[in-house]
Amino acid sequence: MQKILITGAAGFIGFHLSKYLLETNEYKVIGIGNINDYYSTKLKEDRLEILKKYENFEFHKIDLKEKEKIDELFKKEQFDYVVNLAAQAGVRYSITNPYSYVDSNLIGFVNILEACRNNPVKHLLYASSSSVYGGNKTAPFSTDHNVDHPVSLYAATKKSNELMAHTYSHLYKIPTTGLRFFTVYGPWGRPDMAYFSFTNNIMEGKPIKVFNHGKMERDFTYIDDIVEGVYKLINKIPKENKEWDEEKDSISESFAPYKIYNIGNNSPVQLMEFINTLEEKIGKKAEKIYKEMQPGDVLRTYADTSDLEKEINFKPSTKLADGLEKFVEWYKEYYGGKAK
Repeated sequence: MQKILITGAAGFIGFHLSKYLLETNEYKVIGIGNINDYYSTKLKEDRLEILKKYENFEFHKIDLKEKEKIDELFKKEQFDYVVNLAAQAGVRYSITNPYSYVDSNLIGFVNILEACRNNPVKHLLYASSSSVYGGNKTAPFSTDHNVDHPVSLYAATKKSNELMAHTYSHLYKIPTTGLRFFTVYGPWGRPDMAYFSFTNNIMEGKPIKVFNHGKMERDFTYIDDIVEGVYKLINKIPKENKEWDEEKDSISESFAPYKIYNIGNNSPVQLMEFINTLEEKIGKKAEKIYKEMQPGDVLRTYADTSDLEKEINFKPSTKLADGLEKFVEWYKEYYGGKAK
């Protein structure tokens, strides 16, 4: 049985990916995370309780900043694969807490890269983000587009991760794959995300804040689609292309064993349509307060997933109405039909 390390295993995507891999019975899953209080630690602990029921799961409370502990774990376990999902998340939080992002997303990531260099792995996959597209106007967003104009520090750290990964792929031949996730939602999600806080406020009878007067679009991607995409990419190991030429070849690939993919629904939804669907699934109307655009936010996200379709014959396909229905069902069950 091959060993896979999932960093951020108590997080939203990390939990779902770990559970999926454990159910395939193909991997021994070793998870790490720091269980920080950026959002509810109880939610993280409850996710872990589910994972701990699987005999092929092991969890270590380790922060990515703790280089010695990371090195020790890599040396002991000799992982076949690593999926780095641990990060300080959130665009707006990065405006007021920049050092959290430097610690987790830059220092933490270089510790993972160094550990992979000193304890070679078959493949390192890592979470990037649709936020790297920043203020790009051309849609859908393609991995062949320039992403040099981020509008938040969070986005800048994710772009930095891609650059760091490329360097290690080139220098040390570590195969790396960057995963640009597009607005992930679903059961066991992050309470700081709009769909989660909207649900809570609607259930509690509190108003919701609708930014840019609702004139925004998001490529909402259901968690099961994200997980299936990542699973299928684990064994899609990038190879170096010594003939690579930036003038005619894709910039999502390289002369190094390096690749970038979008994982998104390829179907942006207007914010007001999203709110209307959520109201319908909850069975209650929201009181709306319309606000101006927030700093660091973008008007639209829209994933070009042609690479994903070509390489692994996969395209996210869960309809928003179906995904939100599953989320609302989980929310009511988890919180006992009440607001959190």
